[in-house]
Amino acid sequence: MIRGKDMKDIIILPGIGGSGEAHWQTRWERSNPYMRRFQPTNWEKPDLADWISALERAVGASTTPPLLVAHSLACLLVAHWQQVSSLAVAGAFLVAVPDPQSASFPKEAAGFADPPSQRMRFPTLIIASGDDPFGTLDHAHARADLWGSGLVAIGPFGHINGQSGLEDWGQGKALLTAFSAGLARSDRA
Repeated sequence: MIRGKDMKDIIILPGIGGSGEAHWQTRWERSNPYMRRFQPTNWEKPDLADWISALERAVGASTTPPLLVAHSLACLLVAHWQQVSSLAVAGAFLVAVPDPQSASFPKEAAGFADPPSQRMRFPTLIIASGDDPFGTLDHAHARADLWGSGLVAIGPFGHINGQSGLEDWGQGKALLTAFSAGLARSDRA
């Protein structure tokens, strides 16, 4: 897993609900001392300004540009945050980007809708499922094009969350490790 001199700080960014006990984000964080979770005021009633502030604090506390590992609503958070912050991050690993225009998008997250559509200011990789009820593969491709992101479609794994049966999600760890290694190589170039 990610460690060593190239990537010492990884910030976990869950979506609504905060990624419970069965979620791969929680499992990864518990097993990796380089990972820490950002802390908004409320996981159930997300407020964009509060979540941006929490992300700003988390990144600001890093001694080196951290790697962001976002799931679901937090992917939209990263898109909004990167427009208003000048803090450096190494990159963002964006899992299960939701479509705010879909009927399944949570009403309590309405403030996150209409994410910026220009290229992100740091490298990003989108991981998408073929049967995500919150965002289609077509939506993931469109976001990747707009944000200048790489895209990996991993097959039918629902919303890539605790209900997907992924446990420690070895494939995700391998993708994150490869993404991080690519970031480290580009930094040395």
